[in-house]
Amino acid sequence: MKSSVFSITVWAMVVFSGLSSTALAQSAQPYSGMQTRPIKALSDQQVADLQAGRGMGLALAAELNGYPGPSHLVELSDELGLTTEQLSSLKEMFDAMKVETIPIGENLVAQEQELDRLFAEKVISEQQLKAATQNIGETRARLRNAHLSYHLQARAILHPSQIRRYAELRGYGADPRAPVHHTSTIRNELRTLRDSTR
Repeated sequence: MKSSVFSITVWAMVVFSGLSSTALAQSAQPYSGMQTRPIKALSDQQVADLQAGRGMGLALAAELNGYPGPSHLVELSDELGLTTEQLSSLKEMFDAMKVETIPIGENLVAQEQELDRLFAEKVISEQQLKAATQNIGETRARLRNAHLSYHLQARAILHPSQIRRYAELRGYGADPRAPVHHTSTIRNELRTLRDSTR
C-alpha cells in the first residue's frame, strides 16, 4: 500500500514538474518563431485582414454592447428576418466600409513595415521612432473609428427585436444591453486584439 502511494506521488511530481517546465519554457519564449515574420508586429493573417478591410476586433466596444456590424448582419439576414430595404442598406454600408477601410489597412501595413525596416537595419533614431509610432497610432485610430461608425449606422436601421435576436445568434445573450460574461468569446476576441498589436 505504501509503495503504491509512493509511486503515485512520484508519478504526480514528475507530471507536474514536466508541465511546469513546459509552461516556463513557453512563457520565457512567447515570441519564438515571430522573428521570421516579414513584419514582426503583424502576423500573415493580420496583414491579410488589414488588406481586406476586416475588423480584427477593432469594433468590440460596439459589437459586444448591442451595435452589430453590417458584415455579420448580412451573414445572418435570414435568421434576423431583415427586410429587403434593410438588407440593401446593410450591403451598401458593407461596401462603403470596405472602400474606406482597405486603404487605411494597407497604409497601416506599410507603416508597420517601415518601422520594422528601421529597426531591422539598426538605423532608427528617437525622432524617427516618435514619428513612426505616432503615425501608426493615428492610422490605427482612423481604422477603428471607421469600423465603429458602421456599427453605429447599422444599429440605426434595425428593430429592437432584431438586435436581441442578433445577440442571441452571436452568443452574447438575449439582451445586448445587459452585462454578459461570455469568458470564452471575450477571451478569443481579446486574444485576436492582442495578436494584432504584436
